[in-house]
Formats: sequence, C-alpha cells, structure tokens
Amino acid sequence: MESSAAELTDGVVAVVKRDCPTCELVAPVLSELQRRGVALTVYTQDDPTFPEGVTRLIHDADLAVSYHHQIETVPTLLRIEAGQETARTEGWSRPAWEQLTGLSDLGAGLADYRPGCGSMSVDPAIVDQLRVRFEGGVLQARRLELASLEDEMEALFEREWTDGLPVVPPTEARVLRMLEGTHRAADEIVAVVPPQLVACTVEKVAINAVMAGCKPEYLPIVLAAVEAACTDTFNIHGLLCTTYFSGPLLIVNGPLASRVGMTSGHNVLGQGNRANSTIGRALQLVIRNVGGGRPGRHGIDRSAFGAPSKLGWAMSENEADLPTGWVPMSVEAGHPEGTDTVSLFAGHGPSAIVDQLSRRAEDLIDAFVRRVSANIDPFFARRLDNMLLVIGPEHGRVFSQDGWDKARVRGELNERVFAQLAKSTPAPRWDGPAIVYAGGDAGLFSALIEGWVSGPTGSQMICHPIQTSAHNEGANR
Repeated sequence: MESSAAELTDGVVAVVKRDCPTCELVAPVLSELQRRGVALTVYTQDDPTFPEGVTRLIHDADLAVSYHHQIETVPTLLRIEAGQETARTEGWSRPAWEQLTGLSDLGAGLADYRPGCGSMSVDPAIVDQLRVRFEGGVLQARRLELASLEDEMEALFEREWTDGLPVVPPTEARVLRMLEGTHRAADEIVAVVPPQLVACTVEKVAINAVMAGCKPEYLPIVLAAVEAACTDTFNIHGLLCTTYFSGPLLIVNGPLASRVGMTSGHNVLGQGNRANSTIGRALQLVIRNVGGGRPGRHGIDRSAFGAPSKLGWAMSENEADLPTGWVPMSVEAGHPEGTDTVSLFAGHGPSAIVDQLSRRAEDLIDAFVRRVSANIDPFFARRLDNMLLVIGPEHGRVFSQDGWDKARVRGELNERVFAQLAKSTPAPRWDGPAIVYAGGDAGLFSALIEGWVSGPTGSQMICHPIQTSAHNEGANR
C-alpha cells in the first residue's frame, strides 16, 4: 500500500470510495481495465482495501489527491499524459469510459449510465479543514492565539478591531473561504490605505470582509471599493480627517449586483439586506483596521457628529427597471453598459424629497429645487456637484412620461436652482448632482444625500470597475 501524493502517474487514474453504490458497481470494470492492459492507478478515499483486484491501489487517506485535483464526484476517471490531465469523466458512463480508455465493450451487463456520489473532499463537514490544511500557507497575516476561556467576540472588542458592533471572528477557514470569491492572489497589493499608508493585500481585505459578515461572492466589490477609496480622486484620507458628517456610500452597477443579492428597491438605504449592509461595512473596517482610521479623541476620524451611514453604506442601482431613455450611473461615467462597477460618493443622510401630487415633470422638478436649494449654504462650500439624488420609481415615471431623462432632470435642476440663488447672492454654475435610480415602487418619494466638500481639496465621486474573473478582468479595467 502506497501513501497518497498530489502528483499523478501517467495512465488512467480512478478515484473511488466504498461508500458509493456506483463505485461498487464499477469495481469489476476497474479490474477489467487492468486485465486489458490499461496502466491503471486507483485512489480510494475511505476503505484502503477497496476495490479488490487492483494492483496499484493507493489510499488517499488525507484526501490530498482528491482535494488538489478538484474531485467533486466519485467515481471520477482521469487520463494523465506527461503529468497533465487530458481527459476526465464523472460517474459511470460506458461511452465516456470507453472514449477515455480507448477500449470497447466495457462493463458488459451494466446499465449504460449511473450518476456518482459526492467526493469526501467536498463534504461540507470537512472541506474547510481541508482548505486550511492544504491552502493555509497562502495566509501571511499574524495569528492571534486566544486562551481557552477567552470569549473570541469580546477579544475582538477589546483589541478595538470592531466598529462598535459584533464582528465575525476571522478564522483561517473563513478567510480561505472568502478568498474563494476572487481569482486574485492573496498577497497581491490592493491599495495603500490611509491614514497610516499601510499596504493592504487581498488577504487583509478578505479578513475584514469576513469580520463584516460578507459572503465570498461580495469580495470583488469590496476589493474594488478599497481601490477606489484610496485614490486621490476620492480622498478617503481627507474624508476621515474632516469634522463633517460624511462617509463613503457605495453604489454598484452591472449584473454582479443582482447576482450577489444586493437590493435596489424597498429600504435600499436602510437595513435588512445582507449584501448592502456588509459590503459597505467591510470597506470601513479595512480603513479602520488596516489604515488606522479610528474615531475618538486620539483617532484620525475627527467627525464632530458622524452619522449612522459611517458604519457602512452600499446600494445598487435599479437597472432592470430604468425608465425609457435613462442610462445607468456607470454608463454616464463612461463605462460600457453591462460593466460591473462600484461608485463611491462621500455623503450622509438621506433627506426626503416628497411630492405625491405632481403628475407633470414641470411641476415635480420644483420639489427637487426646493429641497436642493435648502441645502446650499453660502457660508459652506455646498455645491450641486457634491449632492446625490436617489430618484424613486414613481418620481422616475413622472419624469419619463414627459420625456425627461437623467440629463434633462439634472439640467433643469441646475438652471432653476441657479436662477433662484442668483436673486439673492452671486452663484457660480456647477456640474449637476449625481443621479441614481433606486427605491421602493410604492410611494412618491426620492432622496437627497448631502456630500462633503467636492473638488480637488475634497472628495470627487469615482466610478471604478470591478474585477470579477480572469476572463473579464481586462475588459473591466
């Protein structure tokens, strides 16, 4: 009996387990392959004596072969040439086995097809242990050893690694599972995170995503958000240091948003949706735990009041129901339609825009003018281009039915606000507010999200592509 190894010998390789009816069914076929001159190696996951009559039988006791070669079903039959896999078939299929082995008339008397069973290497009860055993070496962050009676949740509070709410302990298994959400290497530098200007790896982002409660499929969004936040354009350092209220709001466009379950509908700016709540929180934890951006008397976050939105804020745009002629925020920013992007806006709030009576765009825009004008303070650098409008579906339909798209809404708003302000004080002309289409489909409401200082000395909204796979990485840059 030989010990298992990840490298496979040239020839035909079978992976089986006794606790599988289909493996029991094909055991005679494996013996037949050997009798007919096939160079056969069989790896058995459970019983080291199964199947009988095979000369080269190896017990995959630690499941190293099964794990490294991504065996999901047993029996699996592989063809290995020059050390490389050139063919694979799962379960029992007479035509597939004959094609892979080059033999005919295999398994006389057996049905042509039988599905296999789950491989032990993908058993949910042990797959995390296998991942730690075989892939734990990619993790470079220091390990924190806790005493047997120490409460892990309280330990994280005591070390000030939380935002004031409980976090998920980032065990090796959880971090490795999180890294399954991206093709990027764990040691790849994502960004240099202020205020302490610490190089942040994919692994460190994954650790904080675990703590925030993210799923692995959210990780590409969090990585893109960290990249965008740490640019001079968005200026997360300045946003941290200001005494103002604002924090980063993440807006996701593209098909990824719906695939991971983000909401763009009811309660879009509130609680209740895991993706929305945890993606924004993960970015804030990275800034806190990696960059050192903590609040308090001795911290760099000097906000005098703060806002609940500083815990973490994320949403998606309702692209599936955009009014006729409207385009997604990402397209307005210059990205091809269908590109997965995350936009960051330094904001707080929201403030309600309510008009349940107007049925014409000409009338409805006045409600927006009143709310926006009320938020422009001549003694503060409040501008239209550091505001974000979240236009709800019912207001969107009123604008759309009169042929007003986002550009028209923005243009009319700019002109009317300028005209109103110019009556009392000279007012410069601005670029208009950013506009995103989202919210519940019941209620004639929209929302105004106030921003921090815009322009080169403040924070400028940024729309950043999300790397979702090696296949589309180049297209998304």
